Amino acid sequence: MASVYGIIKRTYLGMRPPIVSPLPDSKPLKFGILGAAAIAPNALLTPAKSHPEAVVVAVAARSKAKGDEYARKHGIAKVYGGPAGYQEMLDDPEIDVIYNPLPNGLHFEWTMKALAAGKHVLLEKPAANTAEEIRQMFELAERKNLVLLEAFHYRFHPAVQRVKAIIDSGELGPLKSMQTSLAFHLGYFKPGDIRFDYSLGGGSLMDMGCYNISAMRFFAGGDPTSVLSATHELDSPQVDRQTSATLVFPGGVTGTTFCDFGMPPYLKLIPRLPRLGAVIECEGGRIAMMNYVMPTMYHSITVTPQKGKRRVEKVYTFPTLGEPWWSTYRYQLEAFVNKVKGRTPQAWIAKEDSIANLAAIESIYAKTGLGSRPKSGFIPTL
Repeated sequence: MASVYGIIKRTYLGMRPPIVSPLPDSKPLKFGILGAAAIAPNALLTPAKSHPEAVVVAVAARSKAKGDEYARKHGIAKVYGGPAGYQEMLDDPEIDVIYNPLPNGLHFEWTMKALAAGKHVLLEKPAANTAEEIRQMFELAERKNLVLLEAFHYRFHPAVQRVKAIIDSGELGPLKSMQTSLAFHLGYFKPGDIRFDYSLGGGSLMDMGCYNISAMRFFAGGDPTSVLSATHELDSPQVDRQTSATLVFPGGVTGTTFCDFGMPPYLKLIPRLPRLGAVIECEGGRIAMMNYVMPTMYHSITVTPQKGKRRVEKVYTFPTLGEPWWSTYRYQLEAFVNKVKGRTPQAWIAKEDSIANLAAIESIYAKTGLGSRPKSGFIPTL
């Protein structure tokens, strides 16, 4: 009963957080959203309500009418609409940060333009369609002394960091293998979803698999050295509905990933439950984490030593940071604001991390024969 109450309370407060006032001695960062994106309420708008140093002041949309409706719904003061709307928002001197949740294939162009306009960027994952494009974005950010963060929000949550701490403690001995899964039942994503559009960087490995690869690299503390095997099932030519792959990490550690946009029902009738887990095998035991992607709602970390008592941990806050209802996005926003303000964030996704993650994805696509997603046609002038 306590667990059910906790889920309800965390969900309620996460969706309706206490609204805080700006700090008297720190000017809040003003955010603008590129596109009237469905992810933005959870990823930025709601978390910003409980952060005294973050406020969303603008949205840009290709359709002025859509932008106006989105702004009314979410209480956003400024709307930039029409063919020039994106650039007009980037040119607004009032805006400090651009949140870029556009389709994958548009990340490179509009992040480069935002950085060129002198804006910090919070960028949805995967950061771009190719590792080389990611490298170029970070190099521009560094030249202009701007903050660029690929929004792997799960990495900022204390539960995921607790799993990493258990691995690094040596309690269960050296790491042997890892498994990460992220998959939903058939019909979860509707036909026509941009995730199925190859020209925009579609594919389950890009969308769901990027989390799985990131998590394995985080837990291993290193990058894969080779792709042992990789298979896929197609939704359309070059767009994987499902991908499975096994990677080799330093020391002979293996990592297996599974992602699926639409797992077929059992017996063609019974919908399958989502797969949102990570399993880490060590020489002296196992760690199984349920729901590593969105642990605020509910998660469990089951530690099973070969010698010793099995235990289950649940972690929702750091010793000196957070509230149980803080979402992964709220922890991420805390880190992002701290970085821009010149403070040390509790956790961070560095340039090398983002580049290496997409490089691993590209190596899997090479193994399956599908190849990397299309490179952007945008040519920076800087």
